[in-house]
Amino acid sequence: MSMTTLSRRGLLAAFAATAVTAAPTASNAFGFLRGAGDIRRIKMYSGRTGESIDTVYWIEGEYIPEALKEINHFMRDWRTDQKITIDPRTVDIAAASHRLMDTSEPYMMLSGYRSPATNAMLRARSRGVAQNSLHMKGMAADLRLKSRSVPQIYSAATACHAGGVGKYMRSNFVHMDCGQVRTWNG
Repeated sequence: MSMTTLSRRGLLAAFAATAVTAAPTASNAFGFLRGAGDIRRIKMYSGRTGESIDTVYWIEGEYIPEALKEINHFMRDWRTDQKITIDPRTVDIAAASHRLMDTSEPYMMLSGYRSPATNAMLRARSRGVAQNSLHMKGMAADLRLKSRSVPQIYSAATACHAGGVGKYMRSNFVHMDCGQVRTWNG
């Protein structure tokens, strides 16, 4: 089984587990996503810009281009105002994790896209910033919730089996990305 298949299945299972309360087995969970009402929603706010987003970005197996454009703008590098296309798999991981935690509180997004200049500046200040960060490719987000601890968010994200998840206890956030499946403590 390829890593892509595992990631997709992990995400589908996470969405199915939260969307359907009476799924008798995990093997049946994938079928429930094909029916009516298959939506994915993301809710976030930025303490840096004061902006918030609450949008359904996927309906019945299709991404909504207008919603993805809104997400691209919201997740831009707030320091430079630059934006790129955010990989929707990153949004899927964040949304699936959010649903697993069963909360209506929006994420606080600390970092989405980072321009190379912003990443270099942050790297000079902290050894925890990767030189080739997936943030620069629109494939990562650093998130927190007031109502959930870092370990709780980390557990939900790792349950998706769909990308990289980093736990940053001292800085009070969880990194989620759509790269290789891996975990770490920052």
